[in-house]
Amino acid sequence: MPTEIHGQLTAAETSFAIVVSRFNDLITKRLLEGAIDTVVRHGGNADRITVVWVPGSFEIPLAAAAIAKSGKFAAVICLGAVIQGNTSHHEYINSQVAAGIMSITRETGIPVTFGVITCESMDQALDRAGGKVGNKGHEATLAAIEMVSVLKKIRG
Repeated sequence: MPTEIHGQLTAAETSFAIVVSRFNDLITKRLLEGAIDTVVRHGGNADRITVVWVPGSFEIPLAAAAIAKSGKFAAVICLGAVIQGNTSHHEYINSQVAAGIMSITRETGIPVTFGVITCESMDQALDRAGGKVGNKGHEATLAAIEMVSVLKKIRG
């Protein structure tokens, strides 16, 4: 029988950082509310959350890297909203933000989760920020909580 490692969804005694884009803050504030609520609902303390606001989604990886390297937080949750316009600008932003976040995780060994909504319209973004499709801030936070637990078990 193989050994299995499963993470627990408990945020007790854990410090989190949340990097949030100010651009499209109608959406990102809702994502942030979902993230904070998720930490608290899973036994965490809002006082152990540090929220870092950055100008836009493109700036998220730089702030997330500095936070992850600081050693002060168990995980970094990245929240933003990139909404497609009339040009292909969003494609460049989305791919660079995703690649940046993944590279930070690999470099630091700290969970850095992707809660950046990439949508075609404001309606789709609202649906993913607490509307019909749920809240991607909540989902990114659940992933962070579980990965902190998994890594603790792996590292002993």
